[in-house]
Amino acid sequence: MNRLLAVSLMLVTAVLAGCATHPAPELRPYTEQETRQLALEALSRRGLSFDDYQQQRAALTGQPQKTFGFDHQGEMNAERNVALKDRPS
Repeated sequence: MNRLLAVSLMLVTAVLAGCATHPAPELRPYTEQETRQLALEALSRRGLSFDDYQQQRAALTGQPQKTFGFDHQGEMNAERNVALKDRPS
């Protein structure tokens, strides 16, 4: 009988402790900064191309879109044997 009483007392204690917890923090509204951060995290998981990602990121952050280009100074062709100054190829 003592075991049954001890188990039922523990069960009642666990139920009452669960009912006494505070409401979930997800029920409060998100701030503007949290909303922007969630949108940026979702954007990074979408697997977009670099140009699409930069365009949508600039739209989310409100910053002007940066243009990226290549300067063609660091290109090398693996089929050509080109020796650079002071460096072995």
